[in-house]
Amino acid sequence: MTKKILFSVFTLLLLSGNLFSQKNIIDEVIWIVGDESILRSEIEEQRLRAQYEGTPVQGDPYCTIPEQIAINKLFLHQAALDSIEVSESNVMNQVENRLSFFISQIGSKEKMEEYFGKKTLDLREDLRNNIRDQMIIQQMQQKLVGDIKSTPADVRRYFNTLAADSIPAVPAQAELQIISFEPPVPIEETNRIKERLRDFTERVNKGTTDFSVLARLYSEDTESAKRGGELGFMGRGQLVPEFATVAFNLTDPKKVSRVVQSEFGYHIIQLIEKRGDRLNCRHILLKPRISLDDKNKAIQKLDSISELIRKEKTTFEQAVIYFSQDKNTAMNAGLMLNQKSGTSKFEYQDLPQEVAKVVYTMNVGEISKPFSMISPTTNKEVVAVVKVKSKIANHKANLIDDYQMLKGYYEGIKKEEFIKNWIIKKQKETYISIDPAWQKCEFQHPGWIKK
Repeated sequence: MTKKILFSVFTLLLLSGNLFSQKNIIDEVIWIVGDESILRSEIEEQRLRAQYEGTPVQGDPYCTIPEQIAINKLFLHQAALDSIEVSESNVMNQVENRLSFFISQIGSKEKMEEYFGKKTLDLREDLRNNIRDQMIIQQMQQKLVGDIKSTPADVRRYFNTLAADSIPAVPAQAELQIISFEPPVPIEETNRIKERLRDFTERVNKGTTDFSVLARLYSEDTESAKRGGELGFMGRGQLVPEFATVAFNLTDPKKVSRVVQSEFGYHIIQLIEKRGDRLNCRHILLKPRISLDDKNKAIQKLDSISELIRKEKTTFEQAVIYFSQDKNTAMNAGLMLNQKSGTSKFEYQDLPQEVAKVVYTMNVGEISKPFSMISPTTNKEVVAVVKVKSKIANHKANLIDDYQMLKGYYEGIKKEEFIKNWIIKKQKETYISIDPAWQKCEFQHPGWIKK
């Protein structure tokens, strides 16, 4: 049960572009796969990239990396035959996100260019080609294995073949219902926040202070604040509607927007650059604070509601309908959904920290005391109570409680086997030549060297 999930098997070294300067390497062709060649410089580039990103390379990188590139070329060749294409706008969104990540990690655009030895324009083009290839390969894999499904009988047969020590362990999990209430923000606090943002706007428009300096000092969007408030290139659909409407109407990079309210708080925005249907902008986010008095009132209100539920004068589900302001759970009887697994079951490490602390020692059916937390969806402070709907202790997987997990394991194995056999077939059909100096390897797929 230690097999890798299918679509992570081929992503370790997908981005093979020229992201490193290779001035001292004498280039040469070391592999030929069909009509495509693999250069020594490509291997060095990927090895250095993996080293930079801290990505472990299993085995000898001079064996593992060229084999992975060769596998990618098989997928890309088949994708060309099958006319698989990807959205260029999706490609460019990922490119800009990757560049923003590099800048945030390295410190500035200039430092990024110095580190990689290339101008941003060249880096963008390298990433565009590499990310497009990555997306095409993923789509090709999905097409190949898309029809692989399993029946309950398949999963049962698979489970019954597992040795006792091969049955996977399932960590402790819990299902929770929640009532969440956001205390009202006093109008005085809202006005204070707006006035502060207007003061920032005036300082920038007069030229006395740089927007990026103010963002670094004061913005409560901590990630973008590190970059002077810069968000990176985004499409309209990637931004909350209120923010997007104002941002996409900006035309002058020297001016600052009006104050914009969103579910995250209040913003001011400065345009950096528009490129087609995407834009890059800076923003400063400030969040109004609820008063201690209003928080205590909300705690008292939820405490009274909890007591009504305990006395069976109402049900938790009814209380959710009438009182909960958590829009993600209000229509689902308050049941929290795990975005990571797509189910209602949470491992404790996947719960918001405040919730995990509260429910760890609770029993099934028990309702917590009110507590405050930061909402994972709005990033605002809320007051909540939770009810433990079910708990599952650490255990060995079984067909009754863990059918969906076992189904996923079984289908993952079948898909991996299919891809492995597909690669063997393509190796036989494709012209492959490897420089003798690069043949002394224990390849994952031995068919590269033809007898």
